[in-house]
Amino acid sequence: MSAKIDTEVTIGGKTYTMSGYESEEYLQKVAAYINGKLSDFKKSDSFRRQALDVQNVIIQLNIADDYFKAKKMADELESGTDAKDKDIYDLKHELISSQIKLDAANQEIEKLKSELAESQKTIVKLETELDNVK
Repeated sequence: MSAKIDTEVTIGGKTYTMSGYESEEYLQKVAAYINGKLSDFKKSDSFRRQALDVQNVIIQLNIADDYFKAKKMADELESGTDAKDKDIYDLKHELISSQIKLDAANQEIEKLKSELAESQKTIVKLETELDNVK
């Protein structure tokens, strides 16, 4: 396990110490995301007129909304990946089955060619005998 990282980040103009097992770049990226949300909302007059606790709840709800939308998208992508994996498995199985059938057909062709060659030899032999009888 990685060592715990402590890093200074600035969120909403205030400096905080964030701790985690992720890289410092990741922790800074999280802080930048929060700052982006704050900045987006602070552009709205109706948001700025709300009490601070209401502002915080609005931001929290928005972040939760982003999370659930991202999670839904990830789940859909994973489900799509699972379906594609199943399709690939089915196609490989079908390919193997077709290869087995092809091999069997090729063996049958070789057998029939051999039988044809034997039959042609028999025909030549019988024609020769017929010519000799005449």
